[in-house]
Amino acid sequence: MTASVESRGYVHGDVLVSTDWVAAHLADPSVRIIESNEDLLLYSSGHVPGAVQVDWTLDLNDQVRRDYLSRQGFEALASRIGITPGTTVVFYGDKNNWWACYAFWVFQLFGHARRRSWTAGA
Repeated sequence: MTASVESRGYVHGDVLVSTDWVAAHLADPSVRIIESNEDLLLYSSGHVPGAVQVDWTLDLNDQVRRDYLSRQGFEALASRIGITPGTTVVFYGDKNNWWACYAFWVFQLFGHARRRSWTAGA
C-alpha cells in the first residue's frame, strides 16, 4: 500500500493495494493474486504472473440454487487455488473490477480476513 491510497480519503483504504505493491509481492508465498473477469477468455490471453483465475459463475456460485456457493464450496475453492486463512488474497479483473469485487465480497462472507483489492488508481 502506498501513501497515495491513504491520502485520497478512501473509507477503507487499507484494503487497496497499488501496482507497485503487487509487483513487490509477486514472489511472496503468503500472497495470492486472483483474477476474476466477466469475460472468461481474458485470463487465458494474459494475466499477472502467478495469478489464479476465479470464475465468478462456476467458482463463486452454486450451480443448482442460483445463489452464492456454500461454505464447503468455498473451502474447496480455497484449497484448489492454494489459499489458507493466513494467505493475503488480492483481487483484480475487467469491467472496473466488478467481478473482482464480487469475489472479494464472497471471501469476506466466508470470513477470509486478509483481502485486498488492486486498483490502478491507488
